[in-house]
Amino acid sequence: MKWVLNSPEPPSLVEELVSSMKETLSVTPCGTKISSSSHKAPRARSVAVFSVLKALFPVLGWARNYKLSKFKRDLMAGLTLASLSIPQSIGYASLAKLAPQYGLYTSVIPPLIYALMGSSREIAIGPVAVVSLLLASFVQKLEDPIANPIAYRKIAFTVTFFAGVFQASFGLFRLGFLVDFLSHASVVGFMGGAAIVIGLQQLKSLLGLSHFTNKTDVVSVLQAVIKSLHRPWYPWNFVLGCSFLVFILVARFIGRRNKRLFWIPAMAPLISVVLSTLIVYLTKADKHGVNIIKHLKGGLNPGSAHQLQLKSPHVGEAAKAGLICAIIALTEAIAVGRSFAAIRGYNIDGNKEMIAMGFMNVVGSLTSCYVATGSFSRTAVNFSAGCESAISNVVMAVTVLLSLELLTRLLYYTPVAILASIILSALPSLIDINEAYHIWKVDKVDFLACIGAFFGVLFASVEIGILVAVAISLGKIILNSIRPRTELLGRLPETDIFCEINHYPMAVRIPGILIIRLNSGLLCFANANFIRERIMRWVVEEDGTQGVESGRVHVVILDMSNVMNIDTSGIQALEELHKKLMATETQLAIANPRWHAIHKLKVAKFVDKIGGGWIFLSVSEAVEACFGSKAMGPYSGGREEL
Repeated sequence: MKWVLNSPEPPSLVEELVSSMKETLSVTPCGTKISSSSHKAPRARSVAVFSVLKALFPVLGWARNYKLSKFKRDLMAGLTLASLSIPQSIGYASLAKLAPQYGLYTSVIPPLIYALMGSSREIAIGPVAVVSLLLASFVQKLEDPIANPIAYRKIAFTVTFFAGVFQASFGLFRLGFLVDFLSHASVVGFMGGAAIVIGLQQLKSLLGLSHFTNKTDVVSVLQAVIKSLHRPWYPWNFVLGCSFLVFILVARFIGRRNKRLFWIPAMAPLISVVLSTLIVYLTKADKHGVNIIKHLKGGLNPGSAHQLQLKSPHVGEAAKAGLICAIIALTEAIAVGRSFAAIRGYNIDGNKEMIAMGFMNVVGSLTSCYVATGSFSRTAVNFSAGCESAISNVVMAVTVLLSLELLTRLLYYTPVAILASIILSALPSLIDINEAYHIWKVDKVDFLACIGAFFGVLFASVEIGILVAVAISLGKIILNSIRPRTELLGRLPETDIFCEINHYPMAVRIPGILIIRLNSGLLCFANANFIRERIMRWVVEEDGTQGVESGRVHVVILDMSNVMNIDTSGIQALEELHKKLMATETQLAIANPRWHAIHKLKVAKFVDKIGGGWIFLSVSEAVEACFGSKAMGPYSGGREEL
């Protein structure tokens, strides 16, 4: 017990924060000591500086071992990736209510920044459907993308800037747990609902409708479609879009049946764009109602730092939208990165990924890009194409840049319906029915969060769906926090192992001793009174059950091995529990208190009140001590009877 009471003081909050930042940046390599001697100090400082740079720019680590053979595979993967990225980027820009070139801009600068700062070898960076929808749903409430496209674009860049700042902050200060508030079940439901909403919004382009709603809920979209059908519409848009949608889906089916033909579904969107553009140009279908892209501005990414609206009256709303976009983008990117890293047997650091994502979006907001993240479909293509490193992202970005310089005029006659078909072809991967069923079987509360996010996005709005999912997830956490499980422990026969009696019915109760494990990581204001009352109820029930003096509870042992920390309300609850137990001549003992918990109990003088002799390293040690104590009454010295 002296080891428990003589443990050193735990680090303060400031020390933990500084330590976490050092860990994120890996200030010095493991085992490196910075000497103060004059001839070693400059070298040690240079090592420390290089270590920081290597942590921020992982490319400095792997580039030294990069070989020509790897570049050949990255080159092929990057070109294949670009063939998919160019049409998808144009389509996702329309989903974000931005001009087509901004989708292409977003596939140039962010991938280059990520190649320098990211740690995933396979992830493909660029615009994605869900984040594009999310951005549009927020920004169009502040500015109309049709009536005032310039103001809309400025707000979009401002949202992207805030998203990058939040992402970098999450990584730098190790706040990745904030992303975890959007649980896996919530993401499954959110993605499914968003996919259906995105699909319904493509009806505008697929049917060639001129009047449509800016709302994202399914009821408003269907009402807009029904009203628009009474106006003139042009069926050739639908025929053209559906024909190439079938072509893309068939190509994808072929690619899944034969993994060696992965390039067929990757090239299908680009082939669709080329063929449909030729068809419209040769048949002059644009004169017969087929909607086309028309002018697509080419050239390098123009600077947009002067367009950020940091002093605008909408800056608060832009920051809120940036926060939500940051969380959704990080959730998707880190999930994609970790999935493919696990296949190849290496790990990625989530906090460093957040820093990389944050910096690439901040720089992107200054170069006419909107929120970029990792795309699952393009990452799968990159992986199948045999990429070896982030150089494939560089090849893709350079290819898109060359397209902006040389090929934008050729896209003048590209039908808008083709962009809709490309977006629709990417949506089935967002709807995971099997995973939703798995969640239902495993955890009904998680399934409630999944369904809440799904129907919230579908029938209200994207942000309502997120709020519903987060509220249900937080409600689950709060419920578990304020009503934590407390378990009675018994000894497994012929061992010194103590475990839950409900879980192990063969465990034997110790006469005269009530052993209780607190299954809560924090003993605090939210649950302290509940735990105290639950323990006293057990003591009363135990005394009433035994009914005789020899069967009375003499010692209550609290197993605090799961309690990582305690606050003043928790300490007060323990003090009140101790007073009530002493009034019934029952001794309180504490077993295996954690570092922060025992430190606070010592500072609050609680250890002095119950006596240092009643603090133990383990439950087994506490039970042994009880049998040698007068507190056990008739059971003192009676351990051999068990």
